[in-house]
This record gives sequence, structure tokens and C-alpha cells, in this order.
Amino acid sequence: MDKLRVGILGGTGMVGQRFVSLLENHPWFEVVAVAASPRSAGKTYEEAVAGRWKMKTPMPNEVKSLIVKDVNDISQLTNEVDFVFSAVDMTKEEIMAIEEAYAKTGTPVVSNNSAHRWTPDVPMVIPEMNPDHLEVIEAQKKRLGTDRGFVVVKPNCSIQSYAPALYALKQFKPKVVVATTYQAISGAGKGFDEWPEMVDNVIPYIGGEEEKSEQEPLRIWGKVEDGKIVKAQEPVITTQCIRVPVTDGHTAAVFVSFEKKPSKEEIINAWNAFEGAPQKLNLPSAPKQFLKYFEEENRPQARLDRDYENGMGVTLGRLREDSVYDYKFVGLSHNTVRGAAGGAVLIAELLKAEGYITKK
Repeated sequence: MDKLRVGILGGTGMVGQRFVSLLENHPWFEVVAVAASPRSAGKTYEEAVAGRWKMKTPMPNEVKSLIVKDVNDISQLTNEVDFVFSAVDMTKEEIMAIEEAYAKTGTPVVSNNSAHRWTPDVPMVIPEMNPDHLEVIEAQKKRLGTDRGFVVVKPNCSIQSYAPALYALKQFKPKVVVATTYQAISGAGKGFDEWPEMVDNVIPYIGGEEEKSEQEPLRIWGKVEDGKIVKAQEPVITTQCIRVPVTDGHTAAVFVSFEKKPSKEEIINAWNAFEGAPQKLNLPSAPKQFLKYFEEENRPQARLDRDYENGMGVTLGRLREDSVYDYKFVGLSHNTVRGAAGGAVLIAELLKAEGYITKK
């Protein structure tokens, strides 16, 4: 198969490195270009990342000798690629501008950044939940004046630990959700060596995270109307987001009430049987079973379960009836795989399968 040529914007950072790692030997995609800030431009990728490769697996040989391009030199990069992943580290305004600039060259952009999550005609996608939102791309292309380029984004990493579990129960109409997320330090792009104050500590604040955690699921549950995405009004979600001394894996403690209260057995069956477009299309990065419920009382655990389905699945446990809400449960997702680069790779696979990304 003739692979699609991929560029990675912001390829030297932690999420960029995860893209490089995940795309090694990918059956559909091949990394042919990496772009970063002007200070890295002109170096080989190996030189640009020297001493700060964060992945557990070695740097893929095929990227080591790639010459890093200046991310602002848009025409140079877009001539070499069919589409790009974006993990640039800039201000929100700069990210919005540069991602649209790439799209206007006819280059699709699959973004790991938050800047475009509320742009009305940019789909924010968890492929198992709202693949139908891709239809808004046609309206976005008209706005950008391009017949091929567009921007698609993935949502916040923390909502993956509970939003899919609630979505799988949509037939029972969840109406009130209370969620507390316990978020790993890699979500801030750091390890313990760079963040010693996180050792033996819990910090009860992550800037902007609670608003994202309460609002983004509603956008994913929303619908496309008149060329834009209109967010859902229910369920009502309230959250607290806490940083905990864990390397990878975001855990959520969730309370939920339903309009039509299901039995415990109905919930577990709905979770274990749930599948979305990635499973039906057999996409290369798709987990075979997206949601897995553990009967053990002490699961899921970050160290034991974050790598379930290569970090692309969501694990659930401790489902029980509650004295205030209908039920409570615990969810876990891998924040830098499913919640970041892996989720974006799965979106790109869906875009290719649906004909939105093709060879230039």
C-alpha cells in the first residue's frame, strides 16, 4: 500500500515525540517531515531532541536523520506531505492562525491542541462517539476557501476517562453527572525529574481544566446544524480536576443519575458490548474492545490498566448504586496515548477511511 506522507508540527515536544513513536511502522502513514520552532530548525531530529527523548521505546531510525523544518515556513513543509498532525507549543491565537494557514494550502490538519475546540465548524472528535461531526468539514472548507484542507481536533485528555462510558449509556439518558478527575503529571508535559514538588503530593488545581471537562463532552454530544456544531444541553456536568503523583493515566470518579434508570447488569453489558466506527471499520489503531469493565473491587489501576489495548481503550470499575445519585463508578484512560497523540492518530485513520484525507 502506498502510504500517506505525514508531517508533525511541534514534533520535538512530548506529544510530538509520542506521534513519532506511534507512527513507527504504521500501515497507512509515514512520517516524512518534522517541524518545530526556529531554534530547532536545521538540525537533524536526533540532534534537536538530544537528551530529552521522553518515550520508553527508542527513537525510530527513520526519523533520526530528518532535518527539522521551521514550523512557520508553511509552503516548504506542505509541498512534501499529504496531511499534518499539530502539537505546536504556542499561544491560542498563534495556534489558530498557523493551523488555518496550513489548512488553506490544501493540507488537512489533525490537531492535538485545544485552540480550535470551540471553532463552530471545526469537529472535535472521539471517533467512537461522534464520527458524524466530520460532515461539518464541508462548511469549514468553504469558509477557508479550500477544497482539500481543513482542521479537526481531539478533545481534552481527561474527558476520555468518563465521557465514552456515559455515551455508551445514552439510551438511558444520563441527566446529571458529577466527576472528579485524578490526572497524571504527563498531562502537563512533565516527568517527576522536572517537577519535584509533585512527589508525595496532590495539587487540587489544573488551570482551565474544569471548564473543559464540563463543556467539551456536551460539544461531542451535540449535532451539526447549518454548517456548525451546536452543543447538547444535557447531561448537566460538574467536575473537579486534581493533579496526582502518577506518571501516566487519568482516573475519574463519577456519579450519575439517569432519566431512565438502568440495572447494574444493563450498564455493564452496554459498556462491554459498545463499539463505534473505529471498531466497525477495523482501523489500525482502534482498540478491539473500547470499554472494559473489571469486576475486581480494586480496579482499574493506573499502573496495571493504563496500557489496556495499547493505551487506546478505557477501563471501568466499581459500579454501584449511590445514595444521592443513581450510580457511581471509576474510569481510567491513558492520557498521552488515547488522550493525546493516539486519539489524533485514530481520528486521522477515520478521516482516511471516510475519504477526507487522500494523497495530494
